[in-house]
Amino acid sequence: MRVFYSPEAVADLKRLREFIEVKNPQAALQAAASLLKGIGQLKTFPLLGSEVRQAPDPERIRDLIIGKYVVRYLVNRHEIVLLRVWHHRENH
Repeated sequence: MRVFYSPEAVADLKRLREFIEVKNPQAALQAAASLLKGIGQLKTFPLLGSEVRQAPDPERIRDLIIGKYVVRYLVNRHEIVLLRVWHHRENH
């Protein structure tokens, strides 16, 4: 299964990295590594995240919790599309 990043997910990851990097560059690297590792698990276990019940198609839209971050993604037949990424304290 292939993983694709939406433009919004790329922007989210960049924003999160920049926010953390200002205060602690090492923590920014660790957060990025943790997110990439968790996202990588989706290749093998695409249904790892929990269903987003309020989504129009909850079986396909899922949230994966990675530490303090939420990764929302769409499961298609042969691919996963990362939709958004945010810190759990952010409103989404």
